[in-house]
Amino acid sequence: MSKVVAIEHLTLDGVMQGPARPEEDTRDGFEYGGWAASRNDPAMMEVLGARMGNSWSLLVGRTTYEDFAKVWPNQPQPNPFTEALNKVEKFVASTTLAEPLPWQNSTLLKGDAAETVAKLKKEHDKTLVIFGSGVLVQSLMRRDLIDEYVLQIHPLVLGKGRRLFPEGSPLTNFSLLDSLTTATGVIIATYRSASRWTA
Repeated sequence: MSKVVAIEHLTLDGVMQGPARPEEDTRDGFEYGGWAASRNDPAMMEVLGARMGNSWSLLVGRTTYEDFAKVWPNQPQPNPFTEALNKVEKFVASTTLAEPLPWQNSTLLKGDAAETVAKLKKEHDKTLVIFGSGVLVQSLMRRDLIDEYVLQIHPLVLGKGRRLFPEGSPLTNFSLLDSLTTATGVIIATYRSASRWTA
């Protein structure tokens, strides 16, 4: 059985939309794309690597998959992260995509996302890591299928944009597993749903 780890960039007001590049996600007229780039820090990769472990697979929704598949295989100067993303086994939750998927090592999860991920968790033996994929993450949260949240909280308020925990999210208590503050002021906090806490 595997666990699901959601890794997200967030602003202080909870926005997760378009952190990496200006054109990454402009839905609903969002014009602040790329807001996280200036606060990148080597400590982030160290923490993420530790939370992901040596045995992991990528789990994403359609929007993030299409963005990643367009960007990462075409990097002019490959780096270890690029190579890892290209080689890793990828699971894509979507009701609109069709096989074959364009990015190597990609498998389409058909049907209801929460149902297919719940089944995958029982059958898979690697950590399932989610980057971005807000719609997918929210559907999994409603079913309590996310085991850990690694939140990279930036000292920034945008006042608009899609949020990780939208209005109407269920009441949920979390336990803090660990935290670190980078030199750029980003707090990396790892949480587990309190219902999953074991001493």
